[in-house]
Amino acid sequence: MKRVAALACLLWVAPVFAQFDFTGEWGARFHEDLGERIEGPEIGDYLGIPLNDAARLRADSWDASILTLPEWQCRPHPADYGTRGPADLRVWKDVDPLTQQVIAYHTHVQWQSQDRTIWMDGRPHPGGDAAHTWQGFSTGKWDGRALTVVTTHLKESYVRRNGVPRSDRATLVEHWIRYGDYLTLVSIITDPVYLTEPFIRTTNWQWKPEQQIEPYPCDVGDEIQRAAGVVPHHLPGKNDFLAEFPKRTGVPAVAARGGTETMYPEYRLTMRSLSGPAAAPAPPPKSDATEEFRLLQVRGDPLHRRYAERSRTHRRQRTDREGGRDDRRGRRHESCL
Repeated sequence: MKRVAALACLLWVAPVFAQFDFTGEWGARFHEDLGERIEGPEIGDYLGIPLNDAARLRADSWDASILTLPEWQCRPHPADYGTRGPADLRVWKDVDPLTQQVIAYHTHVQWQSQDRTIWMDGRPHPGGDAAHTWQGFSTGKWDGRALTVVTTHLKESYVRRNGVPRSDRATLVEHWIRYGDYLTLVSIITDPVYLTEPFIRTTNWQWKPEQQIEPYPCDVGDEIQRAAGVVPHHLPGKNDFLAEFPKRTGVPAVAARGGTETMYPEYRLTMRSLSGPAAAPAPPPKSDATEEFRLLQVRGDPLHRRYAERSRTHRRQRTDREGGRDDRRGRRHESCL
């Protein structure tokens, strides 16, 4: 009888742990949106984003050289984008010693050592005038097997690393779901300033108990010599780089501008009727310069640390008008800013 009772107890406890406890070490997986998340998106690629005209204008004005400003060099990703870059993850929880109730979950993301708190004790969100931060203010509750988290008070930032903005009035809703050794995050951004509909993305990790996340010190330096007060930008209608993405891929220019309709699979039928810069993707431009690529292993698994160093000759071809070495697609030495 005791054995039966013990077995029944184990059968009851095991599913609860498998479904609800996602604390521990998680290794990032990049099989979804690899090119955008690691190498970085191309300038002018707004496909799949429900942005409005105001967001499109700001994105068109963005210049990759802004990443060289001292104010940007050690700037972390916000909570809604921090899990999209080099995002090996650690999760732990605070438990009340008397009630044994979970007070909060904490997350630590590798890149720029982003720390975040998700309050589970029912406290309300602060008023609208409270401080806005990169990680915002997050509260969570269990909804079946998913932890649903609502985050407000985010600083203004971006939804794609090519200038597409996200305002400080946005709300982030997340669903953290564990399936055995895999963790999935469904994030939904609602932004009344720059988005016409909620923007949904998913991100995945795999259980990695042997993982050791290294510190991430960051030093600011003078990457480009420029006059004091200069902020890299493009005036409206003056960004010639916007034409590169549709020209290289054959995507119709109007489709590359994004919008609500481009989020849905049915839009592929619309694209067939649009006239693009080319009927098929254009071949890469011929050049006498030889590109050299070297595969770097950064902090562990090379599968999701594929950073390529371009040769000095090739990078010189992408030198901007300021004399720097900024990639037109907005990529930097670690491809994660």
